[in-house]
Formats: sequence, structure tokens, C-alpha cells
Amino acid sequence: MQNKSEIKLSNKAKREQEKKKKQRRMQIIMWTTGVVVIALIAVAIIFQPKAKPLEVAYDQLPILGKAEAPVKIVEFGDYKCPSCQYFSQNIMPLLKTDYIDTGKASLYFMNDTIIYQDSTTAALAAQAVFHQSNEEFWKYYDALFKNQKAEEQSIWATPDFLTDLAKSAGIKVDYDKLRQDIDNQTYMDEVTEHTRFAQNDAKVTATPTLLINGVKFEDVFNYEALKKAIDSAIGES
Repeated sequence: MQNKSEIKLSNKAKREQEKKKKQRRMQIIMWTTGVVVIALIAVAIIFQPKAKPLEVAYDQLPILGKAEAPVKIVEFGDYKCPSCQYFSQNIMPLLKTDYIDTGKASLYFMNDTIIYQDSTTAALAAQAVFHQSNEEFWKYYDALFKNQKAEEQSIWATPDFLTDLAKSAGIKVDYDKLRQDIDNQTYMDEVTEHTRFAQNDAKVTATPTLLINGVKFEDVFNYEALKKAIDSAIGES
């Protein structure tokens, strides 16, 4: 027959065993729950619907490259934006060599005039050049960014400056018509529609932003990520 001390030890041992059993059950429940949650997340990632490509009126935009290229890249840009200047001088040449010149992709441009008055005036000038010559547009695009003034400097893209820039850069257009189109804001509807599309349809929050076959891509300065996105689009085309 057990004495009181033995009974206490026995009861204590039982309580410890029960405690350990509860802990093991809780660990199993937590582990199982974790596995289920991870599995659900994985399934959600695998089967989540892809972003629906935006419909773009490519035939109304400046194009660099072949229209039949399997990948169409749209740049949303602002001629007063220093980040856009960086993109034009450092990322675009890589795109041109790797994808545009090889016929794998074409590049289009849409205005997203988000900074100041200069943004709109420069966009009006660039659209005016485009309507005279798609080829000369890209030379003017390059000249605008190369001659971009400091973002905080107000009102540098005047009609005089923009017309003289076309002349000094050797842009082969009718300069009188260019000046007239700037003064008359001939292509304001196009510039306004570009910006509306960028902000309302594409949900662009910063320039430059790209569309790759209609799907928004924002990591524009990470060229390896950009290449991966373009290569993926080529594989899907």
C-alpha cells in the first residue's frame, strides 16, 4: 500500500505526463495549421489571376522598332522628370541593343505630365514633332532629355527654347509649323488623354513606368528584372 508521499509523487508524474501530452498535441496542431496555411498561400500564388493586359492604341503612338515585334513596351514619361532622363540615357540604350534592334520588342512613348507647366509644353512640342516624323520624334526625345534643366527650375521649356532645340539638334521638321503647333497647343487633347490613361487606366504613380504587352512594370531601373519580364513576355507570345 502506497504512503502519502508516494501518492503525491505518482499524481505529480501523471500531471507531468498529461502536460507533455497536451504540449505535443498543441505542437502537432500548430505544425499542421502552419503546413495548411503555407499550402493555401502557395495555391493562391500559383492560381491567382494574372493582371489583365491593358488595351493600348499602339498605332497612335511614337514607335521605336518594328510594329510586329512580339513584345510591345510603352514608356510613360515626363520630359521634366530627372528619373525619366536617367532611363532615356542608361536603360533605353540597353533595351535598344538587346531587344529593339533584334526585333524582339518595340518601344512606344506616352506622356504622363505630372510635374509642372514645362512637362506639358515639352510634351506638346514632342507630339508636334511626332506628327511630322516618327523617326525625328525619337531624336527630339533624346535631345529633350539631354537638355533637360533642373526640376526645381521653373519655366524653361518655352516655345522659343523648344523650337531652337529642334533646330540646334538638327531635327528634320518644319520649324515654323512646330512653333505654331506649340503656340496653338494643337495636340493638347493627345497629351491630356495620354496622362488620363496613365493615371486612371494604368494606375501610374511615378515616371518612368512601363507597360510590357499591356502589363504594368515599375522596377524600371533594375535591368535584370526588366530583362526577365521581357523574356517572359516573349515566351508567352
